[in-house]
Amino acid sequence: MSALVALTIAGSDPSGGAGIQADLATFAGRTTYGTAVLTGLTAQNTHGVTGVHPVPATFVTQQLETLLDDVTVHAAKTGMLGSAAVVHAVVEVLSRRSVGPLVVDPVMVATSGDQLIDDDAVDALRTALLPIADLLTPNVPEAARLLHVEPARTVDDLRDQAVALVTLGPGAVLVKGGHLARDLGESVDVLAVREPDGTTAVHLSRRPLVDTSNTHGTGCTLSAALAAEATTAGATGVAPDWPALVEQARDVLQAALLHADELHVGSGNGPVSHGAYAWGEL
Repeated sequence: MSALVALTIAGSDPSGGAGIQADLATFAGRTTYGTAVLTGLTAQNTHGVTGVHPVPATFVTQQLETLLDDVTVHAAKTGMLGSAAVVHAVVEVLSRRSVGPLVVDPVMVATSGDQLIDDDAVDALRTALLPIADLLTPNVPEAARLLHVEPARTVDDLRDQAVALVTLGPGAVLVKGGHLARDLGESVDVLAVREPDGTTAVHLSRRPLVDTSNTHGTGCTLSAALAAEATTAGATGVAPDWPALVEQARDVLQAALLHADELHVGSGNGPVSHGAYAWGEL
């Protein structure tokens, strides 16, 4: 039996909590073979980012073309892209090469608060990448920046912004409500899916709040889990059942958060436990 293969197009995190390191660990935890194309190097630890070294867009293209000439990819995700040139390079390749369902995590700011993308790149995400995305996974500030609105404060705001983001082109949008979790007393994500008849269906996904400061890599872990879960759809040529896949991926992240305090990695904002769900403990 051939392996199910997922691709991450993202930056590197030397501390292992986020970026391609988190993606590959999450893929492995979902018994998915992971491939990776690097868009940038970061100097980073559990306290923050001290430097970013971008990979030239032409070399991002070369990595993608070389990989896809040989390896069949069943689902892909993007993370930190950094510049408009890299966004356009990725879009150009993925618009003509098959990689299965595409999950776009519009990484803009690290958990530590460090900026990871410039304004031109945000515009390129909005106008070029979102229209080819099967699923977009912004957090509260990312959704607001993409829409040029104030950050969501309520579940109704999350719902309205998810629906508004669908109009920018992606097939589905999952607005992650983690920034509101302490105010709401639970973690609420809102999924908006464009239906075949042109309407938009909205689904709410709820999980208990996990009391931990070790949340580095939550966005990467969730989007990687979504890509891993979508590989079966990509391999069989069927449309992903995003409401079901979101629930499965959120279980993966919930386990990663529940076991995060067991890792003791670094002295700052530590990572989640990417492979915890594979242990069968939630």
